Amino acid sequence: MVDRLAEAINIIKNNEYIGREECVVYSTNLVKRVFDILKENGYIEGYEEFSDRYAKKLKVRLSKRINNIGVIKPRYQIKNSQIIDFEQRYIPSKDFGMLIISSPEGITTNRSAREKGTGGRLLAYIY
Repeated sequence: MVDRLAEAINIIKNNEYIGREECVVYSTNLVKRVFDILKENGYIEGYEEFSDRYAKKLKVRLSKRINNIGVIKPRYQIKNSQIIDFEQRYIPSKDFGMLIISSPEGITTNRSAREKGTGGRLLAYIY
């Protein structure tokens, strides 16, 4: 079994590091929701979906604002009170990055999860 989210984030990280403006990743609903959050926060410029022969893919336009991005494995299940502990573990500064969390209300960031008072499973971090 392949973790498409981890693969997509690794491709973005490598292409951002070498200075490319675009990259292509496999498309899944989870990847698209995570990319929507990255687009809202300015980490990517956007993406568009296209169909290859056998699979759907995303062409991602990079904004060159990513310092580091990664998947959190294992996907820890956390409560609202534990979000601060994981922020300190994965993000270098309080307002410098964000965690991406899969909560019962959908894919969200650590800030909105704290405001809503929900927990969830950690998916990724970015700064």
